[in-house]
Amino acid sequence: MAATNIRAALAADPSVGAGNVLHKLIEHGAPLDGPGMTFDTPVDGIPAWQGLTLGELYTRAAARAAWLHAAGISRRDPVAVYVTSAADCFLNWMGLVWLGAIPALMNPNIPGDIAAEYIRKLRGVALLTDAAHRERLGGADLGGIAVHDVAETGTGDPAAAPVAFRHHADDPIAITHSSGTTRMPTAVVHSHASLFHATRKIRLAGPRAQGTERILSALPAPHAAGIMTINHALSNRSELLFLSRQDDGAAVLEAIERWRPSGVFGFAVTWAELARYDLPARGIDSVSLWFNTGDCAHEPHIRNLVNAGSRNIVTREGVQRVKGSTFVDGLGSTEMGHSAFHISHRPDTERYGRCVGVPHVFADVALLDTETGREVPVGTVGHFGLKSPTLAPGYWNDHVNTYRNRLAGYYLTGDLMYRDDEGYYYHVDRAVDSVDLGGGEFLYTAMSEERILRAIPEVRDCTVVSARTPEGTVVTDVLLSLHAGADPAAEHTEAVRGALTAAAAATLRKVVVYPEDDLVLGPTGKVRKFLMRQRHLAAMAHA
Repeated sequence: MAATNIRAALAADPSVGAGNVLHKLIEHGAPLDGPGMTFDTPVDGIPAWQGLTLGELYTRAAARAAWLHAAGISRRDPVAVYVTSAADCFLNWMGLVWLGAIPALMNPNIPGDIAAEYIRKLRGVALLTDAAHRERLGGADLGGIAVHDVAETGTGDPAAAPVAFRHHADDPIAITHSSGTTRMPTAVVHSHASLFHATRKIRLAGPRAQGTERILSALPAPHAAGIMTINHALSNRSELLFLSRQDDGAAVLEAIERWRPSGVFGFAVTWAELARYDLPARGIDSVSLWFNTGDCAHEPHIRNLVNAGSRNIVTREGVQRVKGSTFVDGLGSTEMGHSAFHISHRPDTERYGRCVGVPHVFADVALLDTETGREVPVGTVGHFGLKSPTLAPGYWNDHVNTYRNRLAGYYLTGDLMYRDDEGYYYHVDRAVDSVDLGGGEFLYTAMSEERILRAIPEVRDCTVVSARTPEGTVVTDVLLSLHAGADPAAEHTEAVRGALTAAAAATLRKVVVYPEDDLVLGPTGKVRKFLMRQRHLAAMAHA
């Protein structure tokens, strides 16, 4: 059956969801020799970088389903997955959802002590892990659960796999975790329907978008965005390469040059990493689409990307390939399940200033005053509230936080935004990172970083860390990462001060070129400002 007909069949089938796309593709007649997935590590004797067909992907998932079933894992069993490679993460996820179990996918960068506590809090029946992460756990108490080596799960007999579990729309098909502003990640539940709704409504409803024919994913595999990317690619019959590491810009760039994708999916941290390089001088002309989710991206990083690559345009002379690519930005989170907004940038577009665009058709968006629960006026910063079929049902084993983040029927994402009179939305900060300066003035760290990056070309990336001293004074440190070749001894204080609002500039304590090894990063590569603030407060106390 043609790919267009397969897409239409999936869109029209109400039983298709995030937990059964692989099975439904085959049920609806997708050719077994069509695209499945490509990994950057070997899979059951298949070399790294060699794409698995749809049939091979199904067989490798079936082998794991058979092995896990024989190990006693069944429907509704929570199972933690703490592994290094994208292949081990996703193939075991597929094997677990085949059985109706609930895979809890863990970022491989979580430290062992945090991972052990997180696993205990899951109260699951088993852990699937590899040698590196077993060593990281170091014999920690995991609550008496079974521990299985993922080197074994692929050895099952595919023919022995049980009949695939029949998912209901509300059934949980994964637990993923947020990066968190404190040390312990929060476990977020995703349902069969919630994690597929956006794919059905905006990916399958129209023609396949340019740039999604051959996708390279630099997203974290254990993230909700990783699962959605798999289902997006499979449903659209796109080729997909999923990288196991996203924190190395050089490795991502080398993968683009080697695999020649038409689209690259990633988080904002990936684009900041790629800003290290002269992209037009590299072999990335195959890329016509950059797709961002999670934190929205900064203007200089977007411009760096859209001025590279190439795309097709329609002219009077027909379709022509021209220089320059498209960057699709949005704002998403683990709990949101899918970006609620979208905006496209090209070399000739100018709507920046942390504009995340307009809401998707499925998103009911409100900017709320948390004291009254009412919407704030146009131009006023409010707390972003969301009603959407893509929302996660809640937090695993944590009703307190599930309901604490609800107001007036909306889920509060923790983001601060405003909208203009044209209906465009702008992100200014995370609520936990903003600082009330009094007199109606606030310091928004994310917007301050945007202003600094725009004002000082030598700065590749920056982090604004504000804290209140024991005496009640707000002080701000600006940590700069410079482009290669920039003078690390150059003075940037006045340029930074001039980029900030007057109220924010009055809090400026120091500007330093910061050793990147000293930044406190979360599992997804995001700077953890909460811990950076604590570090700076401690340093000031001993100064």
